[in-house]
Amino acid sequence: MTETPHDHRPGGSVRVLLAEDQGMMRGALALLLGMEPDIEVVAQVAAGDAIVDAALAHRPDVALLDIELPGLSGLDAAAELRDRAPYCRVLILTTFGRPGYLRRAMDAGAAGFLVKDGPVEELASAIRRVLAGETVVDPALAAAALSAGPNPLSARECDVLRASADGVTVTDIAARLHLSESTVRNYLSAAIGKTGTRNRAEALREARHQGWL
Repeated sequence: MTETPHDHRPGGSVRVLLAEDQGMMRGALALLLGMEPDIEVVAQVAAGDAIVDAALAHRPDVALLDIELPGLSGLDAAAELRDRAPYCRVLILTTFGRPGYLRRAMDAGAAGFLVKDGPVEELASAIRRVLAGETVVDPALAAAALSAGPNPLSARECDVLRASADGVTVTDIAARLHLSESTVRNYLSAAIGKTGTRNRAEALREARHQGWL
């Protein structure tokens, strides 16, 4: 069944869902946004896997999502919202202004991407603008994303790098991803070459720093 957009009446409040795992930050954002005369925070969640259920229950106009959340990342949740709650516009708000994150957010259907160090007035304005159909992106981050270029890693190379965290062996990675050990070594070698690093630990660190993982 196709969802219909929330009935947003002229002069009515913009209904906002807030996903942030740090309780103090979540409470502060809800308080500050609640002081805006035309914004109402209708739901607050602390985990990524609670976002879609909250959106279906409360039918927000805009979902304000952090990226690094327990359970499910804000980027993965944005993609789910696009499919299951298309009436809800997504605005990513994160501490980490990484070019790769911006590209992944746009690919997931997000309408905006801001870093947390901006004033609350800027955030409130961004919420109104994405609701009006605009795309809102932090200008400095947009410039960095253009200069950084696309993610050079393939999906499989990303999978292998993620699985290589915590110093696990090639045998462990192969078993986890149902690949042969030689294939895992090939993917790791390619990822190290593409990131310009010396070993898989450095490759993982660089990929995370760029927001590719």
